[in-house]
Amino acid sequence: MPLIDGNAIAQQVLQEVKTRVAAIAPVVPHVAFVRVGEDPASVSYVNKKQKTAAEVGMKSSLQLFPETVTREELFAHLDALNADPSVHGILVQAPLPKHLPETDVFNRIAPGKDVDGFTTANIGKLVQELPEAFAACTPAGVIELLHRSGVKTAGKHAVVVGRSLIVGKPASLLLVAKGTDATVTVCHSRTADLGEITRQADILVAAIGKPRFITGDMVKEGAVVIDVGINRIPDASRKTGYRLVGDVDFDAVAPKASLITPVPGGVGPMTVAMLMKNTLRACEHAIRPPSVSFAS
Repeated sequence: MPLIDGNAIAQQVLQEVKTRVAAIAPVVPHVAFVRVGEDPASVSYVNKKQKTAAEVGMKSSLQLFPETVTREELFAHLDALNADPSVHGILVQAPLPKHLPETDVFNRIAPGKDVDGFTTANIGKLVQELPEAFAACTPAGVIELLHRSGVKTAGKHAVVVGRSLIVGKPASLLLVAKGTDATVTVCHSRTADLGEITRQADILVAAIGKPRFITGDMVKEGAVVIDVGINRIPDASRKTGYRLVGDVDFDAVAPKASLITPVPGGVGPMTVAMLMKNTLRACEHAIRPPSVSFAS
């Protein structure tokens, strides 16, 4: 049951990004963060992303808005960032207040600066496998973990449990894409006989958002298990009063898996690393637009 070390692989990616950032000097990739409100998790996530950007030699900026910000005010700021040639990537930190529909907000970002990969345009480009597409950072990190861990994906049966726009759907597109070449099944909360399907998986990606949902009897011997979930459960023995667990019952599944990601320390670090990689790509595209397009 070897672990896939997400921290180590994320550091490999970040070192490569840092080298490429230095190579395009004096141009400095710039990612602009937008945060609405003071959600503690959002504050922590953005701080981590800004710290990582600095470590790889990128510039970052942060615009804070109160939860009462109007749609017009937020859109005006995004329009200004879209028009600013010194800004290469834009990330609006979710979650957002209910009066700001996330899809509308994400789609206000120019596709070439959508380093989170959430715009309708980028999802469409991902379907068409266009080289300029930005994939959502977490599923892109999943693919990076598989490739860098030496997992053979071509012809393998990959089962994705979860169909969110943030992880499940883009993960399925990346797994089936040319170069990865898996045969993909997507399961969700309405899937009948879920265990019967997950037991067929050579590669199982759990992204359903329920702690320890994938149990030992749902996984076949030798499967590669990628646990995307990050869930807080009560733990009186911790100072925080909680601990983090994934969507996979690690203790029950790990003995059956040929490879498995831990939580924390698995997929999580890859999300930030892939954000930095996407921002670098956005900057490189601004300097030298991709010359190859399947649409040409």
